[in-house]
Amino acid sequence: MPKRGGAVHVSTHRRHYVGKDGVARDYETHLLRRSYRQDGKVKNETVANLSHLPTELIEVIRASLAGQEFVPAGTAATVTGSRPHGHVAAIHAQARALGFPGLLGPPGRHRDMVLALIIARVARPASKLATTRWWADTTLAHDLGVADASTDEVYAAMDWLAGRQDAIEAKLVRAHLTGPGNPDRLALFDLSSSWVTGSHCPLAARGYSRDGKKGLPQIEYGLLTDPEGRPVAVRVFPGNTADPTAFTTIATDVRTTFGLHDMVMVGDRGMITSARIEHLRELGGFGWVTALRAPAIAALAADDGPLQISLFDEMDLAEITHPDYPGERLIACRNPALATERARKRLALLDATDSELAKITAAVTASRLVGAGAIGIRVGKTIGRYKMAKHYTLTITGDAFTYTRNQSAIDAEAHLDGVYIIRTTVPATQMSPDKVVATYKSLARVERDFRSMKSIDLDLRPIHHYTETRVRAHVLICTLAAYLVWHLRQAWAPLTFTDENRPEPADPVAPARRSTAADRKAATKTTTDDLPARSFTSLLDHLATLTRNDIRFLDINNTPIISQLALPTPTQRRAFELLGTPIPLKLK
Repeated sequence: MPKRGGAVHVSTHRRHYVGKDGVARDYETHLLRRSYRQDGKVKNETVANLSHLPTELIEVIRASLAGQEFVPAGTAATVTGSRPHGHVAAIHAQARALGFPGLLGPPGRHRDMVLALIIARVARPASKLATTRWWADTTLAHDLGVADASTDEVYAAMDWLAGRQDAIEAKLVRAHLTGPGNPDRLALFDLSSSWVTGSHCPLAARGYSRDGKKGLPQIEYGLLTDPEGRPVAVRVFPGNTADPTAFTTIATDVRTTFGLHDMVMVGDRGMITSARIEHLRELGGFGWVTALRAPAIAALAADDGPLQISLFDEMDLAEITHPDYPGERLIACRNPALATERARKRLALLDATDSELAKITAAVTASRLVGAGAIGIRVGKTIGRYKMAKHYTLTITGDAFTYTRNQSAIDAEAHLDGVYIIRTTVPATQMSPDKVVATYKSLARVERDFRSMKSIDLDLRPIHHYTETRVRAHVLICTLAAYLVWHLRQAWAPLTFTDENRPEPADPVAPARRSTAADRKAATKTTTDDLPARSFTSLLDHLATLTRNDIRFLDINNTPIISQLALPTPTQRRAFELLGTPIPLKLK
């Protein structure tokens, strides 16, 4: 009998029969067999029965005998690198959809670096030095080719961007201020400030700090937006610039730099003053929507004036006229909720002032505070702290101090609590009184942009740069990042706590209200797709967990490295679906 040898294989046999009980049964047998030839015939020898082994192991034996090679699981593949990818990929996808590369300028390293700075400002705002260290650990710098960028190159790119500011803003202005989405040709403008570190910035000056950082130098910057609050242009001013001066600059730029006519400028009462309105008249072709200051309102509410509180007995707004405002409409409004809040706040400030003045009285009586000058300084600080001087009658001598509340002044102010008057040149045929009120209240969208730029999303402050050009470039980067954030927030509203369908208020004077769906999201912390509802920054953090991994198989040095994305979560998939793009393996 010949000696048997040779290769073996796994043979599988399946049997099907019906038992006496009528139940069909299937049996599967796996045999390790060897085939050989004897006397010219092919015969099989069973080497082992493998049927008792797990199915997965049987398949491994079958594949191995068929010639497939296997390696231990721990050495099958090596992850040579893993970088956060999802957040920068999403922001880059939105930037491309908005045409950012073409908006910034011609292709080149400067443009790639500026685009990386804008995306980084949205994903992880930080100083430029910290940014260049951070982006090397993400796919952003590697895919845009700026991983090796030095600090000097970043500054050179900022200088390049500053030189292109007018061209960039002109494109945004044409797209959003003169397009079909803005039929009333409205332009919103407001001013804010941020403090500056160091002592060499030529724009840094001491002025009114909107950040509450008293005693620190600052810069000011004015933001021009469309009616929806989408940033389109920004201007940077020295830190001691007054609101009206800033408004004059932007109004002149709208006419000369951007070449726009027949625009309606919307600004608050401290911005568009009577003097600034005269400037707009001189420029020609401008309308405005603003509000009157308290003294002007009081004058209209005098005994013989057109503003009488009885106007609000049946409604919250009324249109009035006055010869001091020729060619303008005056929309008088009274907000009961605002009236209640102002009364509460005034009483609290009066009580706080009384408490401090009583301490001064006790000190004077006990001769711990002597002299009219010293008493006056102490009283001035107290009165100035709460801004209640107009409501007190003060008597100061060398050795005495008395005070009483000026009740008539308090009553006169309380009489107009919650009352404000909007002035505009927009004709009634173009804009109803309700729409005029809504237009003025839309300035809250610019305030939202400032909050986003300064602290919530972009951390514009503090300013670390020394040269004027780079300060302006830094603010422009933050403005362009805010433009990106505006669109990202709109696109990702279904995944965040944003109210997607805020109801139109029946009364434009009344406070805005959230929709039922938004209240449900806030209560359940889930979206309509039953995904976790997140804040905008939390969503970006979650997207950052989607990594791109560099994998080398078999752990052999000359084996090519393959890039592969981690398995995205349902929220990550949905975020890219809302942007209308698949999850990209690389940014470009």
